[in-house]
Amino acid sequence: MITLESLAPVAASGMFSYAWLMIAVPAAVAAILLLFGRILDRIGHWFAVAAVVFSFSIAVCLFSQQLLSPPDARAVAVPLFEWITTGSWQVSAGLLIDQLSILFALLVTGVGSLIHIYSVGYMAHDERRRRFFAYLNLFIAAMLTLVLADNYLVLFVGWEGVGLASYLLIGFWQHKPSAAAAGTKAFVMNRVGDLGLTMAIMTMLALFGSSAFTAVNAAAPHLDPFWATTIGLLLLLGACGKSAQVPLQAWLLDAMEGPTPVSALIHAATMVTAGVYLVVRSHAIFEMSSAASTAVVVVGCVTLLAGAWIGTSKDDIKKVLAGSTMSQIGYMMLAAGLGPVGYAFAIFHLLTHGFFKANMFLGAGSVMHAMDDDVNMRHYGGLWKVTRITFWTFAMGYLAIIGFPGFAGYFSKDHIIEAAFEVSTLAGVTALIGAGITAFYMTRLMVMTFLGEKRWREHVHPHESPKLMTVPLIILAFFSVIGGALMNAWIQDWLEPATGAHVQETSLVPGPIGWSTMLVVAAGIALAWWIFGMRPVPAVSPASANPFTVAGRNDLFGDAVNNAVVVQPTLALSRGLVANDDRIIDAGADGLASVFTGLSTQTRRLQTGQVRAYALTMMIGVLLVGAVMILTQLG
Repeated sequence: MITLESLAPVAASGMFSYAWLMIAVPAAVAAILLLFGRILDRIGHWFAVAAVVFSFSIAVCLFSQQLLSPPDARAVAVPLFEWITTGSWQVSAGLLIDQLSILFALLVTGVGSLIHIYSVGYMAHDERRRRFFAYLNLFIAAMLTLVLADNYLVLFVGWEGVGLASYLLIGFWQHKPSAAAAGTKAFVMNRVGDLGLTMAIMTMLALFGSSAFTAVNAAAPHLDPFWATTIGLLLLLGACGKSAQVPLQAWLLDAMEGPTPVSALIHAATMVTAGVYLVVRSHAIFEMSSAASTAVVVVGCVTLLAGAWIGTSKDDIKKVLAGSTMSQIGYMMLAAGLGPVGYAFAIFHLLTHGFFKANMFLGAGSVMHAMDDDVNMRHYGGLWKVTRITFWTFAMGYLAIIGFPGFAGYFSKDHIIEAAFEVSTLAGVTALIGAGITAFYMTRLMVMTFLGEKRWREHVHPHESPKLMTVPLIILAFFSVIGGALMNAWIQDWLEPATGAHVQETSLVPGPIGWSTMLVVAAGIALAWWIFGMRPVPAVSPASANPFTVAGRNDLFGDAVNNAVVVQPTLALSRGLVANDDRIIDAGADGLASVFTGLSTQTRRLQTGQVRAYALTMMIGVLLVGAVMILTQLG
């Protein structure tokens, strides 16, 4: 039986007292790399790698200690310092190491360590490599602050830190106007979501007097439905911005302008999952509002289809994977909105997605390394012969994401589809259709990239990447295969105290929905093979009059919608305000100035410099004063 008392964290002791080092060490190394300049150009990147590996080691130690502890002692509070004190009200900064946060810490530092190692090889010839690794460490520190915080205010610090680091990393190659614009776009669109999170936190403080997770969870059952819905929708707005969910999804595809390791770290394994973490962490709020929970489900369903649609139409290998990320995060949002039946499955898929999507993004970087940084899949073909390690590791990620039996995605995504059917037939059908489209566009990617006849440009000579890049691929591919089997069933029990949701044991034998999912996936594979595998792939993207293809190639017109709904009305409003300022405010000020100028001109004429005139004026003044006094007395 889950009670509020059983969810209260115990005081930190032993290894947990050093949990803050997970954040402090990467943050300190980031500062050192930025402050010491070119002195560390040759070896600075290894300091960054060591910092993340150190954080991962602490996370592993904490996780091991949790495994050895009884279930009611696994949530540990680590107080740090008094942050805000005003009168009788105060806010403490602290960490919460519980069953949910430790999984995120392992994902962020574990996958982050592999991506750091990969980046040593990938960025070997970049003159600003030291700065790049400083930004990576800054991102790791911010992300750990976000997921380890024990209250929403500290979480918000990490939330904003992640936004800053992503801006710096997406626009890292700032000499490219497209990269600079993409970084700015991501920053601005995330600020829209951040407004929602800010307002949610302020509302919590007004209603509960605290932003601590324990206090909010304890007070949530007594919350008025109106306020529960309001806070839930504001939290969802914040989650949509950070996790690239409709309607705040347009920044994610442009973010592929950053270096490929950035795509793997930020837009596959960590940052875009922050919104899912926020919703699951705030489960007590959403359980009090069916409207807010339904909104999460709707956003998840719409986004999983929108991302899959985009993935079917792109020729840029990274943008196909970006659309896929949107879609898979949509699955997680859908699961999080299903309530207690879906929380564990949302986190389960989040973890397996971190493995196979990071694997595929880094694999895409390996392909680009082989193809002289060309991202157009129509210039690939036949690469399995010359990049065998990249091909086989990428294939493991491909089988995982389509849900091939036994691979990671088979366990996590299929559980979401089954849970969706339990709650809503419409949501279940949407998730099922998304699985078929996922199989289609990922098979298209595999065929166009690795199979068929080569379509390489003349000056390109493909080759396998160095070991610094292929070893992380092998490790991630390994977990793409076994990650789902390792966590299946276990993760539901593990997360029960953190989410307060008990999920029944899942069977390894597929039921009717499981078999239906496999049939739909098989149909998607067959259709992609028939279109792209059994006929030559043109090296130039053919023009299409198909409105679905045109919409997908234009990101479902997300930028056009934002321009029409937000940008143009804002510009029109600003022009109106400027015109109002010119015609009324400035005109009024100018008119008042003219009046005083005229008065001063007339008054100046009285200053003649003649004593006779001044004496006459004084005489007239005396006579007027005397006349007024006489009249007053007579009255």
